[in-house]
Amino acid sequence: MIDIEEMMKRAQEASEAASKQLNESIEKSKKISEQMQADAEKAEAERAARQLSADEQAMANQQRQVEILGQMFNPEIMAQMTANEDMLKQMVDQKAAEATAGIMDQLFGEDMGVIAAALETLAMEEEDEDEDEEAEFDDALEAELYNILDEKMAQLAALPEPEPITYAKDDARWRQFGILLSGMIAKLNDHRLDCIDVEEHIPLMEQQIVSLVRRTWGINGRGELMDTLRSLTQAGYALRYQIYCEANSPEELISNTDSEEEQASLRRAWRFAQYYKTQYTPSFMIGWDVGRAAMLTRWGCYLGWLTEGEATGILWDLSQRAVKALDNWREFAQSYLFGGLMWKLLCNDASAESYLSFLSDAAADLLAGLPEDDDGQWAACPWPEYQESHFSDMNRYH
Repeated sequence: MIDIEEMMKRAQEASEAASKQLNESIEKSKKISEQMQADAEKAEAERAARQLSADEQAMANQQRQVEILGQMFNPEIMAQMTANEDMLKQMVDQKAAEATAGIMDQLFGEDMGVIAAALETLAMEEEDEDEDEEAEFDDALEAELYNILDEKMAQLAALPEPEPITYAKDDARWRQFGILLSGMIAKLNDHRLDCIDVEEHIPLMEQQIVSLVRRTWGINGRGELMDTLRSLTQAGYALRYQIYCEANSPEELISNTDSEEEQASLRRAWRFAQYYKTQYTPSFMIGWDVGRAAMLTRWGCYLGWLTEGEATGILWDLSQRAVKALDNWREFAQSYLFGGLMWKLLCNDASAESYLSFLSDAAADLLAGLPEDDDGQWAACPWPEYQESHFSDMNRYH
């Protein structure tokens, strides 16, 4: 027979034994955990102590070095060491700059000053474009521009100039005279005037000039260049000015396809022609046409669109046209200002006042400037007297 009480007694004893063993295990684990934490805190304290000792030692070493330097060098010597250090830094910077310049010279093959000048010119063109967008024409400005033109013309007429001389047909000075016909634009662009090439041949400058020709003239190669030269010599502004002078009203010049802005420009140009037609004949405008054609010829030769022989022949023809229509460099400069203002009126460009000033200053430099300032090129090459026999050889490239 099963003894229930005996079984319950044994179960109670087993439960108490298990509970005692569990408590003993918990207590043992707690002691182990406390010991591990204590060991970790001790190790951290020892590590911190070692780090503090190392820092103190480094600071002591540094202080010792300072003391040693102070003993070795008096204040004057220390100041000299500082100055020497600054001088050494300047020498390093200079050598670095020279090395950079050398690398750029190898890349471009030319003086970086030329490149800087080209970039400065581009920046000036962008500034001029921004200013042009802000200005607007009105009746008062138009009348003021006439007054400014008259003043500039009078100033040019007063410039000193050698008397015209006779050039033989084979005179070597014809070549230089043809180059100098581009003098107004060349001065504004800081181009050379001692040879047909306008600049040294470097990639950046070539790209600038080809961009200039394409943007301002819409010329992209030899064919379009030749067409433009024919237009300038066979018609140009001389013919346009004549047509505007003969028109009884601006409506005779306006077509149905002209925009309002174009119509306003045509009316301004017509008023300009009517105002000056009794003072200046259409042939007076030839200097404006010839000067631009001469510059285009030199640009075309520089870009390889014309051979040097072709450019020389074209400049000869332009020279004969100039001396047939005009009497001296002063009149040539006046013609250029005259045509320049009509061009600005047609282009709706209200920056005409500054443009006239730039042209007038360029002409003064060419005629009255000093050679040591790279001026006076017109004065050094007197205007040729016109001879009919020379003119008979023209039209070779038409």
